[in-house]
Amino acid sequence: MRRGRAVAAVAAVLAVTAGTIAVTQLGGGGTESAGAKNSALPPATAPVERGDLHDSAQADGTLGYDKQRKVNAGASGTLTWTPRPGSTVKRNERLYEIDGRAVRLMYGSGPMYRTLKPGDKGRDVEQLERNLAALGYTGFTPDTEYTELTAAAVKRWQKAQGGKQTGKVGPQDIAFAPGKVRIKSVETAVGDLAQPGAPVLTTTGSERIVTFQLDVSESQLAKAGTEVTVELPDGTSAPGTVSSVGRTAKPGNDPQEDSPKVTLTVSFDRPDKVGGFDQSPVTVNLTGETRKDVLTVPVNALLALPGGGFGVQVVRGGAVREVKVELGMFADGRVEVSGGGLREGMKVGVPKI
Repeated sequence: MRRGRAVAAVAAVLAVTAGTIAVTQLGGGGTESAGAKNSALPPATAPVERGDLHDSAQADGTLGYDKQRKVNAGASGTLTWTPRPGSTVKRNERLYEIDGRAVRLMYGSGPMYRTLKPGDKGRDVEQLERNLAALGYTGFTPDTEYTELTAAAVKRWQKAQGGKQTGKVGPQDIAFAPGKVRIKSVETAVGDLAQPGAPVLTTTGSERIVTFQLDVSESQLAKAGTEVTVELPDGTSAPGTVSSVGRTAKPGNDPQEDSPKVTLTVSFDRPDKVGGFDQSPVTVNLTGETRKDVLTVPVNALLALPGGGFGVQVVRGGAVREVKVELGMFADGRVEVSGGGLREGMKVGVPKI
């Protein structure tokens, strides 16, 4: 992750104090009195500024599609047709064919796990009946009971598809998904033998999303509902919102060096306007906390004090005094400071640019 926060900033300060700006030890490790002077002027100065400080960050993400899932074969036989990757399949359209028999998509959150017939009851019955009604095959009340009226509607549906009119329907006929699906990849090639439960397709939803990771220690930067901007592969940017934050932290690529990370998902405000290939790299810009009306100095103005803590060199009238400061937020190359009698407009020492 690329960011201007405390850990990276303090590391930069230590590098600076190692050789760029000489550190003068304060008497007793405390704040030097206002009259104490140091004739060694720093190579350059920068003003103490007052204003708002925004805690922002960037993360590498991946542009893809939502709701990825596997579609498993509902019967055994030879796979005779599959859809083209990248295509979209809607209600009652073919997902795949086995032995020339189409398995069609119906909408529902539960799986199609059995052959339904008169007398059966359950949520899967209601899912089927609601699909039949949506397709115009009515004459029954959509509920959890498969009646002879349901079977009659199924026969009319089977006739329209050119199949046998059995009044029964099972996994060899339909598969459920929450809505229309996009074909991401074909897992079993046409001509190969399909087995019940073996993957045939990988599908996604049609909505564009971005996934990215944050260190657990940085996860407060992006909670659900956080607004972000995504830099897309074509050079444009699009606004979005963090829609979900993973509940499980996983080790990074190098467990010895990387801290545990959580995965976050971004949904776009206008997903229909977002183009680009599946799995394209993108950059997620996050804006976290804002500190109002605070004093700040450049990060490289900080000195690591021998007695602990940090200070700055205040330059005035050709003389230098060093004061100890308390640090707040780090962002955009600056750090919030307080204490030491600092005021807006004062000059502090920095390395020569």
